[in-house]
Amino acid sequence: MRKLQQWIPALAWLRTYRLDFLRADVLASITLAAYMIPAAIGDASLAGLQPEAGLYACLFGGLFFWLFSASRHTAITVTSAISLLVGASLGPMAGGDPVRFAALASLTALLVAIMALIGWLVNAGTIVNFVSESVLDGWKTGVALYLGSTQLPKLFGFSGSHGDFWERSGHFFSHLSQTNHYALAFGVVALAALILGKKFLKHKPVALFVVIGGIIAATFLSAESHGVKILGSVPQGLPYLGMTPFTREDINELLPLAFACFLLGTVESAAIGRMFASKHQYRFEANQELLALAGANLGAALGQGYPISGGMSQSLVNESGGAKTPLSGFFAALLLMIVVLFLSPLLANLPQCVLAAIVLVAVGGLFKAKQLKHLWHASRPEFFVAVAAALGVLGSGMLRGVMIGAVLSLVLMIRKASLPHVALLGRIPGTNRFSDLERHTDNESIDQVMIFRPEASLIYFNIDHVCTSIRHRVTDAGDAVRLVIIDLSAAPIVDVQGARELADLAHQLSTKGKTVRVVEALASVRDRLRLEGVDAQLGGVNRFTTIAEAIAEFQAANKA
Repeated sequence: MRKLQQWIPALAWLRTYRLDFLRADVLASITLAAYMIPAAIGDASLAGLQPEAGLYACLFGGLFFWLFSASRHTAITVTSAISLLVGASLGPMAGGDPVRFAALASLTALLVAIMALIGWLVNAGTIVNFVSESVLDGWKTGVALYLGSTQLPKLFGFSGSHGDFWERSGHFFSHLSQTNHYALAFGVVALAALILGKKFLKHKPVALFVVIGGIIAATFLSAESHGVKILGSVPQGLPYLGMTPFTREDINELLPLAFACFLLGTVESAAIGRMFASKHQYRFEANQELLALAGANLGAALGQGYPISGGMSQSLVNESGGAKTPLSGFFAALLLMIVVLFLSPLLANLPQCVLAAIVLVAVGGLFKAKQLKHLWHASRPEFFVAVAAALGVLGSGMLRGVMIGAVLSLVLMIRKASLPHVALLGRIPGTNRFSDLERHTDNESIDQVMIFRPEASLIYFNIDHVCTSIRHRVTDAGDAVRLVIIDLSAAPIVDVQGARELADLAHQLSTKGKTVRVVEALASVRDRLRLEGVDAQLGGVNRFTTIAEAIAEFQAANKA
């Protein structure tokens, strides 16, 4: 039972569920469902799917997610980022067939579920650490700009184009003369209401009231007769539960898209979960969230939806609504079911320009100009990586953009790990302690001695940099240096190649009349050096000799 509770956390917290929690969760679920409905419809439009696909994904995903989630407040939903990714990637694969498009979207959700399940089985929750915040900021900025290029034509009442950001932007500006002023008026009013609501009615279902107002206004003003495009018929009732037949070729074609959706969903859901866990002081398990994503995406796939993940704005609405447990997400899914079964025909007269306004405001937070400005001042390399991720989205599309971001994250990490700092140490005045001379210029150099501290593990892809750095500094010092001390206290790991190249460095320096001593190595490092048979070449490795003692031994030998 204990093991089962680890897999299904709901079994543990439901045993202590209180009646006052029920009232709070029900009230939060009403607010959450009200916020989800227009957002789900809008995101389905971004994905190139029928409006009900967004509702189905949230409905069936929500029925599973609450059982497995490690976060009390995360709301599972379709998101603008994943929706854009799906819409931009599946169009060419579907060949203009909406039925095949929907089938491929559901299959993508199934593949995401399988990837998340495998990730949970191999404890891959730490994958979120492989995509840096700077890359995500750049990618989201590119997404926000791309989104603007897709939604502005709808807001102005004329048809958009296909292609990347630059093609869409060119089409928009060259067709401004085709603006439908009735549609623009609807859209601007909706946009103003949403912006004011976001400022003065935070975390309230303003979008729902905008949707209701848009439907009423379009109905009484006969908007469609003035050329304003409306949402049209939204099928009523639940979908067929199951998967449309697919082939192995379909799976191979969808794997890159599914991986990108999996990566986005994992990173976003973990970030949301960590945020709420820190705020409300409870433990968050990133790996457990992979199982929750697997269950939610399986539900979305079987319910004719598409990939879903934790949604930031929806989760904030859920928390501010007073949610106490993940059960609020389950109740919200039940409310969505009521809408799908009985209320969906009421959505038919929703103007698409109003929907475009909702989408634009909903993803406005994706634009990360402030963070990019901070990166410019804080770290130029990370700034340029973020810009590259943004340009990847704008020039190569959503799918390639997210892959560029993931690769750049890994490249940046490997670059940092392959070029570790090698500190030249000096004695702290009046002590037997040593620290970086470059950072502390008042430290004292030791006559005829150079002390180095590599500040990273010494492994195959960085050991050459470390040895080269030490060799060049010692060579530049010439005959003024006779003893070279290498402090390995900051190197938790030394691999086979690292041990051998340290020995080669010691041999090269010894031919020039220098003595090399390794001190303060950790136990596992000492074991590696002995196992490779190089401890004697490094002055005899033990757990007793400190930097100060090695210097004292050298000075005593010189006096003798």
